[in-house]
Amino acid sequence: MSADWKPIWQNIKSWHEAGRNIALATVVDTWGSSPRPVGSFMIIDQDGNMEGSVSGGCIEGAVIMAAGEVMTSGRPRILDFTISNDQAWDVGLSCGGRVRVLVETITEKLPFIDKILMAGGPVVLTTDCHTGATGFAAAAKGGDKSRLVEEDDQVIFRQILEQPLQLMIIGAVHISQAMVIMAQSLDIAVTVIDPRTSFASPDRFRDINLCTDWPDEALTARQITSGTAIVTLTHDPKLDDPALEVALNSDAFFIASLGSKKTHAARVERLMEKGFDAEQIARIHGPAGLTIGAKTPAEIALSVMAQMISVYRRGSEPRERGELK
Repeated sequence: MSADWKPIWQNIKSWHEAGRNIALATVVDTWGSSPRPVGSFMIIDQDGNMEGSVSGGCIEGAVIMAAGEVMTSGRPRILDFTISNDQAWDVGLSCGGRVRVLVETITEKLPFIDKILMAGGPVVLTTDCHTGATGFAAAAKGGDKSRLVEEDDQVIFRQILEQPLQLMIIGAVHISQAMVIMAQSLDIAVTVIDPRTSFASPDRFRDINLCTDWPDEALTARQITSGTAIVTLTHDPKLDDPALEVALNSDAFFIASLGSKKTHAARVERLMEKGFDAEQIARIHGPAGLTIGAKTPAEIALSVMAQMISVYRRGSEPRERGELK
């Protein structure tokens, strides 16, 4: 669902610190079918090692060759590729298209690596495709998309790096188990937080990030960005409320809490007593989930995940509040 670009930028940082020469190749424009969307990128070092991709494999060889030339000359290049129908079929597309790829060294981007990795919200990199000159700025949430801008004799690529999605679930309950499976199928990083070790056991939650700290402490210790969703499922105010307090003071794009309307009304009163105002509390989707008549843990998990994705894709909108118990 959301390409996680941070590991590649972490590799840029570590490769540079290790003294490796690095080229960056980015899809800057497409026509017709394209294996990878605009903004997709890969890095290549002087030995041909690479991370990331700009296609399903049909143009990477040519990009790697061009990367070697760019690392030698220091001058950016824009490569134009036509993907035939046969090539498109090989990478799962119904028809061919065209792809433009910018290949550059990372020299102009070095001053911004730490800012990119530490950003709590979306950022935009503006690159002059002729010179490689790069600018860095915060981007509006849910705003512009990566795109190529051609004006007069200038060709500028605006790359938007949205924060990768991560889901923090408070409560290692049956609904959480179903949500974990759904999140993993959507390539969303998920953490389950519950200090009750009988609930938060590796036997019940395999191969995921499981945390047994108190929820407020666990959330405070983590970087909550505009790509973070926080959902509380315990029905226990001692666990849910402190987590919601941290969430309401964060950039999380989605905050939800399970419970009936009566339970949520009591939750609102407690948060107001803690000093939160109505506008802040309105960020909480409560009762959590879309109204689909969900009854089973898996159905409830589906309703919450669907609501989260709807908010992520469509931004602020009228909320359908479930009648979940």
